[in-house]
Amino acid sequence: MTLILRRIEQGDPEAHAQLLPLVYEELRRLAAAKMARESGGQTLQPTALVHEAWLRLGGDQQPVWGNRAHFFGAAAESMRRILIDNARRKRAQRHGGGVEKISADSTGFDLPDNIDTNDELLLLNDALDALAEHDARKAELVKQKYFAGLTLEEAAEVLEISHRTAKRDWAYARAWLFNEVQRLRAADKV
Repeated sequence: MTLILRRIEQGDPEAHAQLLPLVYEELRRLAAAKMARESGGQTLQPTALVHEAWLRLGGDQQPVWGNRAHFFGAAAESMRRILIDNARRKRAQRHGGGVEKISADSTGFDLPDNIDTNDELLLLNDALDALAEHDARKAELVKQKYFAGLTLEEAAEVLEISHRTAKRDWAYARAWLFNEVQRLRAADKV
């Protein structure tokens, strides 16, 4: 993949056509993992999510990607934004959105395995945006692990950090998100 990305950067027109088949299955796997966490009423399918993400990334006119991590980071962000846009659309007043809470357990905040409502996804998105302002690397780790469906080891590799750093960042991000979600809930009730 790195070689194809370099060829794209150098202007090789055939390289663009070779990129999608190379990354399609991995993107589809990531989308399927993410969609498995969504509520049963989700109308978006993994294939549609991959296709929409591909188009948002530039389709056949891909921008210059620095490396594999850059590409998959952008893909994860694109998928997250598509899901958020979908949730916002569904939450619109004409669709009758309601407020639900994100689960927490006795050990602290745990990102839910399954998002029951669009409101939960939007609440988590707002908290994640705030985390990105506070610490971009930790927010990117959450995106890679939670939204792209990577394991902690895979996310560490993509982010080019050690597994120990990823574990430490993940623990910090969970605690930080818990506090931010609580703050957002309190602000929402006022």
